[in-house]
Amino acid sequence: MQELSESQKARLAIREFKTITDSIAIRGYYRPMGRIGKTLENCLRDLSPEIYGSMNDSRVVELKGLEYVIDRLPRGIETCFKLILTDEDQFDDSPFEEIVPLKRRRTSYKISEKEVCFIISRGISEVYDIFTHLMFLNIEAKKIFRGMQDEFGNIRVEWRALEKVVERKDELDAAELDSALWNLSIILGRPYHETRETYEYLDRGRREHNSNHGLFSLIYSLGKRIEKEKKSKDDALVIYVTPSLMSIIGHHRYGKTWAHNIKKKLAEEGMMDRPLHIVSANLHSMVNIIYGYAVMKEKKIGVDENDFYTTLPILRNKGEEILSFARERGFYLLPDSTGANIDCQIIDTAKIVDIPFHPALGIDGDAFREKAPIILIMDYAFGAQAFELMEKLLGPHLVEENSYPINLGSISIMGKAGTLCGDKGDIMLATAHVCEGSSDNYIFENDLAMEDFDGDIPVHIGPMATVLGTSLQNRNVLKMFRADWDAVGLEMEGGHYHKAVNAAIIKKNIPRNSRVRYAYYASDNPMMTGNTLAAGSMGNEGIKPAYMITKAILKKIIK
Repeated sequence: MQELSESQKARLAIREFKTITDSIAIRGYYRPMGRIGKTLENCLRDLSPEIYGSMNDSRVVELKGLEYVIDRLPRGIETCFKLILTDEDQFDDSPFEEIVPLKRRRTSYKISEKEVCFIISRGISEVYDIFTHLMFLNIEAKKIFRGMQDEFGNIRVEWRALEKVVERKDELDAAELDSALWNLSIILGRPYHETRETYEYLDRGRREHNSNHGLFSLIYSLGKRIEKEKKSKDDALVIYVTPSLMSIIGHHRYGKTWAHNIKKKLAEEGMMDRPLHIVSANLHSMVNIIYGYAVMKEKKIGVDENDFYTTLPILRNKGEEILSFARERGFYLLPDSTGANIDCQIIDTAKIVDIPFHPALGIDGDAFREKAPIILIMDYAFGAQAFELMEKLLGPHLVEENSYPINLGSISIMGKAGTLCGDKGDIMLATAHVCEGSSDNYIFENDLAMEDFDGDIPVHIGPMATVLGTSLQNRNVLKMFRADWDAVGLEMEGGHYHKAVNAAIIKKNIPRNSRVRYAYYASDNPMMTGNTLAAGSMGNEGIKPAYMITKAILKKIIK
């Protein structure tokens, strides 16, 4: 029997993880410490995702991975023994506390100290995301539990010291904090400075956003949860998936209502017959490019007329003023009310013909006079949710017995992605999307080219890998995408978007020659240790490429 390569083993682990997760959804529950849970854990260990760093090293607790996961799970998750994934938001008039993680648009409700309910409205990708995060958390919790005891099974002095810190009501002074972090670093198997970095990172989130309970409480609660589970099966962690959740995944309940609300607004404003340009992107760059310069001129703020990008720090600090100005000139905000968690904006370009644009953009408002297209900006989708939203958005607007097709001008997708051939901040233009874990491959003519960009940021052109999740990335698999497919990057939505585009063409909802644009800027380099998403956000590094892509898209819409 031929031995499998490392990339084949990793791909097999991804496929098995997906299959088991899908079967759990049908079964309705699993216990991470049970037979199915251990099989799922083995898949994650075999895959050894880059984002989880030293997860497979039993001697140390993975701190950067812990930071990443805690920012994406509800506050207090470490004390819970019962987690429920459901599609129904039945908590509007309930006494339960609503919790939204710091870095994931995901609604949860704290039922009690031991129970949290996740509202899943973004499709199967969100289930994979939660399962991988919970499995990682459980692996680290078991390491912490082992760190509680010495080789004779006795509670370590350092753990007793941690217990005293957690039970304290007052703040530690500087010397006490240093001592507590030193003891904690021994439990975690990490150097003091790494432990302190994670403490300070989580403490900022705790103080500024109330997003977690701090590192001391987190580590203590994770260890105690495993201890209680070993003493009593009644305290075993159980994760439930409600039948109603699986019945709606793939049935587009959220996407149908979301898209209907958008087209209803377009119809109410008399915009349905005009060319509609759909842009999937952040909700600041397009409005800032279109309205920002005019606001600065009105406020008599001095700007460099030769370099647009020098205005970006000013624009970022004028958000409310720009939105107020824009609302009087063709800008409409559509906050999501369906549970899809995707807000939208509409810009009526007929009302911006007299607005001055920054001279360096090379855009003249007069260009909008003839056809006056409508620009619809939708916030980032999450994985497979992209298909659900785009497929319904491209369909006709249904009113009673009547059907009104959209007048599609173009579709532009601007996203963040991991790079396989460049550095953080680089730009990637897709020529195809290759979907991980399936035979789905989508090739297309990208309406964006290298010459559409300013030249001072590297632009890479080639296929993009559409992966199952940020936590299911493995270096060997990524090397395969680079070597076999000549992929320049990886992301989560592109393949799903283009699947919806192809479906709309087949259904004759949009023309076969519809223009599509796919551009990404590199938010991380998963091939480089210490440069994955777990290493932290891009900060100011991502501003210029995001605006450069937005500028290119806007100029294409004008043409």
